[in-house]
Amino acid sequence: MENNLFDSVFRNSDGEIIIAQKPNLELILWFVSSLLGLLFASGKPNLGLEAIAFGSLFTWAWKELFEGVNYFRKALGFCILIGLIASKTLAVPY
Repeated sequence: MENNLFDSVFRNSDGEIIIAQKPNLELILWFVSSLLGLLFASGKPNLGLEAIAFGSLFTWAWKELFEGVNYFRKALGFCILIGLIASKTLAVPY
């Protein structure tokens, strides 16, 4: 079988097409802390939950970038990582 661009981007080392995977601990932690942040809209609990959400999503993106199973997952981690950094550096102080 000829190795084309699709195979290079979406297939893992076993030849399986991988686009989505079962959520891991970092994504679950990000999701839960983001939801709880909606309940606590201000104050120290919100600040703590925001830090946990940012840290867990940053960790997930970093791991995908360097340990992703294919180029699509690595690119996804890179895009999320750049988005997170941009959201913190370009944020308007209030």
